Parts: sequence; C-alpha cells; structure tokens
Amino acid sequence: MSGTTARRDHRARRGRRPRAEAPRTTSSRHRRGRVSPDEVGGAALYDTVILVPARNEEVGVFTSLRSLASQTRRPDLIVVVVNNSTDRTEEFARQFADDEQTPPTVVLVLDDNPHKKAGALNHGLRWLREAVGGRLTNKVRHVLVMDADTELHPKFIERARNVIASDPELGGVSAACLGRTGLWRNPWQRYLLGMQIIEYGRAANTRFRRDVHTMSGAGSFYRAEALQSLLDWRGEVFWEDHSNLVEDYETTLALKESGWKVTANQLCIAYTDLMPTLRELIQQRERWSRGTVDTLRARGWTKFTWHSIATMILGLIGAAYILGWGSPHLVMAAKNGFSQRPLFLLLFAFWIVYPALRVRNLGWKAMLVEALLIPELVFTVVRTYWLVSSIVKSYVTRVSAWK
Repeated sequence: MSGTTARRDHRARRGRRPRAEAPRTTSSRHRRGRVSPDEVGGAALYDTVILVPARNEEVGVFTSLRSLASQTRRPDLIVVVVNNSTDRTEEFARQFADDEQTPPTVVLVLDDNPHKKAGALNHGLRWLREAVGGRLTNKVRHVLVMDADTELHPKFIERARNVIASDPELGGVSAACLGRTGLWRNPWQRYLLGMQIIEYGRAANTRFRRDVHTMSGAGSFYRAEALQSLLDWRGEVFWEDHSNLVEDYETTLALKESGWKVTANQLCIAYTDLMPTLRELIQQRERWSRGTVDTLRARGWTKFTWHSIATMILGLIGAAYILGWGSPHLVMAAKNGFSQRPLFLLLFAFWIVYPALRVRNLGWKAMLVEALLIPELVFTVVRTYWLVSSIVKSYVTRVSAWK
C-alpha cells in the first residue's frame, strides 16, 4: 500500500470528533489529511480569498476593507461574515460590496453564533467550500483571515504570497502587527497607547522565523491546502467551542500537529487598533492570556507547547525579579549612590541599554522611553496583573457562553 493511500485510510478511520470534546494531539509525524500530489496543480478558481469576521465593527470595517482594495496584488474574493452584530456593520459592508471599484465581495450574515470568531470563520469557509464544489484544494490557493478593525499594508498580500511560495511545507504566514498611532487625547492615554505601540513593535521585531508562537488573528495568510488538511482531520479549521478564546493560537497548534510549518514575516504588516483605556486593555489581555492558558492546559507539555509554557513561566519569574528585587534596589541605589554598589551599577546600565536596543526599529522616541525605565516598570506591573489573574481564572472560573 502506498504512503498516500495509507494516509487517506487513516483519515477515513478517524472520523469527525464531537465539537464539545477537547482537541487531541498525536505524536504521528506524517501530515494528517495531506492531499495526494495529483490533487495539487492546475489553475485555481481563486488565488486569494479574504475572510473578514465582523462583530459590531461599524467604526473600522470600511477602513479594513479599503485596505484590501488598495493591495498591489488584489484579492480575487472577499467574504465578510457579519457576526452577531447589532450596529451598522452589515450596511457598511454592503456599501463596500456594491462599489464597482472594489474586489468581488460577498456579505454573509450570521445572527445566532455561540462560537465567537471561530464560528464566524468556519461559516465563511463552509460557504466558500460550497461555492467551489466541496474542497478548497485545487480551487483556492490562499486564504487570508483578518480582523475587521485591522488595516493591512498595501503590499501585504504580495509579500505573503512570496513567502508561502518559498517553501511548500509552509502552512501559513502571520502578520507583524503594529499599533495605530495618533489616537491619544490626554497624557495618560498617550502613555498607555505609547506603551502598547512599543509592545507590538518589540514583539514584531523578535518573532521567530520558524516555529512562531501563534498566527496573528489580526492578519494570517494560509495555504488553502493546509486548511483543507485540518478539515479532513477534524472536520473544522477553527475549533468551535464557546470556551475557545484564542482561535488563532489553537489553529496554529493544530497546523503544527498536522506537520505544517508556520512563520511570521516583518514585511507583512498589519496595523491594528489599540486599547484606549486601562480597563479595556486589561480585558483584552486577560482574554488572550486566559485563552492561551486554557489551550495549554488542554494539550499539556508537548514539543509544540513547551516554548509557550516556558515563556509564561519565565515571564512570571522576570516580573517577580524586577518588582521584588530590582525596584527596591534601584530606589536604594538612587538614595545612597551607585558608587557603593558597583555590581548593581552594571545591572542598571544593562537595564537601560538592552530595552532601548530592542525597540530601535521604532525610532529614538521609543528608545528614550525604554531607557527611562519607569514607564516600562509601570507597564510591567499591569502586565503581571493580567497574566496572574488569567492563570487564576483559568483554574477557578469557567468561560461564559457568548450571548
């Protein structure tokens, strides 16, 4: 029996798992659901299809869609899924679709969706599969998933296609997310948004070229063949469970478990909204962190999760070191003079230089903020709060259903 036939038989025996069941992992090295070579090739019906889930995004959806119309490599089809919306999102999406100057656009309305963003994305994929005859392979080459509050760089699609074409084992390319600037109204907002801009820029500059932690929900460019392999394996690409708060991270792990590589590219830029208040920021980050902890707990320690678990543990240790040891010693050194503490003087110099160098791609203002230490120290307190609270909530509370 050939290897391809064996993989097909293996898929057929697996069947579809119940939605309420937690995702399982396997140590199998073959690519589950990988189509045979004779299915690949030929002219695709759509080269690039965009999926845009939008829930109450009347403020930003028009800007997001216009950024798609401005691409140097325009998409062949845009599918907007208006998801449990109560505002004018559908109206604005249809205005865009009716414009003859824009790419072909379909607006789908999903009024009763308990599965959050994952349910909306799967709804759009089901419509797309039906439109092309049941399977994505050989009909669609690429699927770009982006948030309705995100704006893509004009060359995003062009660059992402080039990255995907560079390696047939790549299942997806994640955007490098940068925060939009100029949204502050007072000094506190200027600080809060500025720290988020630095945080996004630092993350974009240090993401791994291979084995990236997570594909960004703001903008992820997938090989359609990779998505079809997940459909063949488990019946859906994005895991539909109301407790799945981070569908982008869960899908990233599923792609890795299926044998695909994922990557991030600094030139594939997505500009996303920032949280203007401390309350909104904490709510957003608690959702992200809580969802990540829940997903890691469900899967346990594997070769695909160990790095995320270790990063989270080191983050807690680092915060404890900075807040519990570094800050008091900094106050004492400032009071008594650094001459009595030469070792601490070296550490102090490191704390100034290293953070500043990490954000040099953001310009001298960001470097100055990081070198001042105090702004980053205050933000570290906030970051530690949402990380600790997310871990606690993951163990002691349940995720409420989306009404």
